[in-house]
Amino acid sequence: MTNWKLILCCLHLISVMSAGFGLEVTMTQASLAVARGDDVTLTCNFKPKNLNNPLIIITWIGDAEGTANKVIFGTYYSEKNLVDIGPEYEGRASIATDLDARKSMLALKQVSMKESRNIRCYVQIPGDNDGQTSATTFLLVQVPPSKPICKLVGAAEYGQNISLTCVSEEGSPTPTYKWEGYDVKNVLRSFPPKTTEKDGALSLFNVSMETSGFYVCLSGNKVGSAQCNFTLSVIPPSMNIASTLGIVGGCIAGVALLIVIVFCCCRKRKQKPEEYDVGTPVVEFHDKPLTVVAEDYKDQMMKNIEEESEKVNHDDVRDNYDDRKGIRDDLSNRYDDRKGIRDDLSNRYDDRKGSRDDLSNRYDDRKGSRDDLRDRYDDRRGSRDELRERQDERKGSRDDLRDRYDDRRGSRDELRERYDDRRGSRDELRERYDDRRGSRDDLSVDQRERYRYN
Repeated sequence: MTNWKLILCCLHLISVMSAGFGLEVTMTQASLAVARGDDVTLTCNFKPKNLNNPLIIITWIGDAEGTANKVIFGTYYSEKNLVDIGPEYEGRASIATDLDARKSMLALKQVSMKESRNIRCYVQIPGDNDGQTSATTFLLVQVPPSKPICKLVGAAEYGQNISLTCVSEEGSPTPTYKWEGYDVKNVLRSFPPKTTEKDGALSLFNVSMETSGFYVCLSGNKVGSAQCNFTLSVIPPSMNIASTLGIVGGCIAGVALLIVIVFCCCRKRKQKPEEYDVGTPVVEFHDKPLTVVAEDYKDQMMKNIEEESEKVNHDDVRDNYDDRKGIRDDLSNRYDDRKGIRDDLSNRYDDRKGSRDDLSNRYDDRKGSRDDLRDRYDDRRGSRDELRERQDERKGSRDDLRDRYDDRRGSRDELRERYDDRRGSRDELRERYDDRRGSRDDLSVDQRERYRYN
């Protein structure tokens, strides 16, 4: 045992002595954590074996991590102080080297998950290959977990085993998951004894109606946290999704058919027969000469009197009594009609009177024309004889106009006389009506006497 310790001590001493005579590279920090999108600077220190070296090459490399490939940020060449940045990091990475201080610095802007790995500083000096030529720093880019996705694995039916999964697509460091359960009354409850929870998967065994409720998955790391919700409804085995959808679809179809039937019935009830717009009837009035109206009225009066005379002569007294009662009513109606005709005749008389006034206005207009002629007469003194002859002709026309005016005035007097005659006829008709009324009274006396004897 003692020999083995002695051998190990000798080997360690040899390695230290060799390191002291070779290249030594170290990093200021063994690990560094930054948030995504921040800027970061890494420092590499080196001690060469010789103080003066014609060439020093320093390369910054991102080691391969899992499925991620190796990344070269850039290389520094002491000869001509040249820096070569990798194509992927143009504008995002820079290398600054101080040979006197024997250190090199890598600056990265807006770091992402791609830079979350071991970053190596590799120093190459010709003739100085012994010792430690590289050193690494683990750069952790911290990202809060994204909103997790909750899913159900299995059939949520009585007696089945199911799992609820919760996964965040991104998050650095890797997020941890925790499930919480609430009952239908939204009260926090503990899981059954057989329930297991691992890597975001919650396993439930022999589920029942009491397993139904509201489940919340919390995903978190050092940077932040997020959560997702899931509502679990455990149903009997017969009520699967297909049958449920069939029942719901049938109910919807039935309701839609009922709505269509009600709509058609209401629409049919509201329909009405087409109504055609009947315009206002056009009444045409034809103005007849007053003489024609008077003759027609006289003929109608005589015709009515003859018809009434024929209706009076009946054999049966009782029938005559009834007929005369009807004739009396009819005569009253005709009297009203004739009274209306008389009013119409009065209106026409007023219209003719208005025409006479219009004639007077025309006469006044022609009188004004005569005054205008007199003015022209003064202007045409040279043609005095010709003007005098025209004046005599127009004077004759004026006399003719006066004669026509006198004739129309006479026609008006004649119309007034005819109106008086017709008024006398109306008085005569009233006398006949009184006579017939007296006959009706006599007939009533005779009937009373007959009833008395009987």
